[in-house]
Amino acid sequence: MMKRLTDLLALLLLCSTLYAADDFSFFGDSLSSSRGKGKEHTSLKGNAGIISSSTKIKADNIEIYGSDNDFAECTGTVEVIDNEKGISLKAERLFFNRRDDIIRVEGAAVMEDMKNEVIVKGNFLEYMGSDETCLIQIGVRILKDDMVCRSEFARYNRNDEILELTGMPVVFWKNDEYRALRIIVNLDKDEITLEGKVTGSIFTEKEDKGEEEKPEGENPEEETTEEEKKE
Repeated sequence: MMKRLTDLLALLLLCSTLYAADDFSFFGDSLSSSRGKGKEHTSLKGNAGIISSSTKIKADNIEIYGSDNDFAECTGTVEVIDNEKGISLKAERLFFNRRDDIIRVEGAAVMEDMKNEVIVKGNFLEYMGSDETCLIQIGVRILKDDMVCRSEFARYNRNDEILELTGMPVVFWKNDEYRALRIIVNLDKDEITLEGKVTGSIFTEKEDKGEEEKPEGENPEEETTEEEKKE
């Protein structure tokens, strides 16, 4: 009983450090904590989660460590919703550096940028909150409206809505296809810049004009009439 109370007090101290003046709550099937100097560590296992006024983190397991509780590792089915920044994340593993405001996720990662209405997918994703920049690697897929972008590496700046694609990049947009060594997409202005070994195809939709236009001066009916007159 005393150990449970000690663990609970440690977690309360931990959360107050993590979220400062924010209101918060936490949950999990079990909790363990060590507050020894240089060995600060708190573990939430089984349906674990921490909720603040702006952020909700859920995972199978959450490990929090560091002298100031600056680092957290989440494993299992990881879900993060940050209403203040307007993003949500899903992955198999997540590492959070609170000190430098960096989130790193691995394994079929999906980030939804609700502010810019962009969906980002990849097997590795690193988000830097200081400059709102996201690096994505391996099997990159980025979706917005009728645009689909694919590559092996991408850099996405949320503030400027600029997307840089390298590593066999290709962009499909309104039935058109663009390929190059490097592709830069301005998602706000719908502009695409291609650099190096540029190829592409543009689909032009033809209007249905009904009857096919006849060359000027040619009228089969008039010619037949003239021949009949000669007869």
